[in-house]
Amino acid sequence: MVNNVMNNEQVISLYETVSELTGQMLQAAQQRDWENLATLESHCATHIQVLKDGEPPAAALPPVLRARKVAIIHTILARDREIRDLTTPWLAELAALINSSGAERRLANAYGA
Repeated sequence: MVNNVMNNEQVISLYETVSELTGQMLQAAQQRDWENLATLESHCATHIQVLKDGEPPAAALPPVLRARKVAIIHTILARDREIRDLTTPWLAELAALINSSGAERRLANAYGA
């Protein structure tokens, strides 16, 4: 297996990209653009996997870059929380709609509508 450990600049750049993507995801959630949100989430997951696969241990970062990384992570987590706050009610609405449709079909099947 080839060692794909990233350098410090690559690590910070990827975290910044994830942060930008979560900002776009938040905008999509605020606009109820669920399709775009899902696409952005997929891009974000790809970048996170690259970080998981190639990020060196945190101790390898100089203190200034470690502080930058922590600040970026705080931003990402705050946006994630806001996205969840926006998507949770929508998911509940969707579940209710699906359950309602299922109930309607079962009634139609049961009573021959």
